[in-house]
Amino acid sequence: MVVPQIRAAVPADADDVLAFWKESAEGTSISDDVSGVTRLVERDPEALILAVADGRIVGSVIAGWDGWRASLYRLAVLPSHRRQGISMALLRAAEERFAAHGGRRADAMVLEANETGRLLWTAAGYEREERWRRWVKPLEG
Repeated sequence: MVVPQIRAAVPADADDVLAFWKESAEGTSISDDVSGVTRLVERDPEALILAVADGRIVGSVIAGWDGWRASLYRLAVLPSHRRQGISMALLRAAEERFAAHGGRRADAMVLEANETGRLLWTAAGYEREERWRRWVKPLEG
């Protein structure tokens, strides 16, 4: 097993990130395009954290910090690299980022139907919060 490097994404990673998410992530986002990934990385260069092994992305998490909330999205690991501690290494990096900025609590967006994901988040010490629901509105633009 090759121990992956944990690093922040750069704009040049956008195509590889999208290909990785297509293979490894559950669901899609309205921002799943090169401009969306590039905009994220240019706006907050530490937000998209990657695990890279042998020059290939094998894991990702978006650790969004807006000064108020510490939000986690797109925690994904390449299927062939699962159960090797990569998710936990990515979460550790994200939580360290939040703590360094004064974050007090991290929350994660997890698809209801993603049973594997829900098990992972539970194993990482996260608890489901029943009293909240997500409300969304696509912005025209």
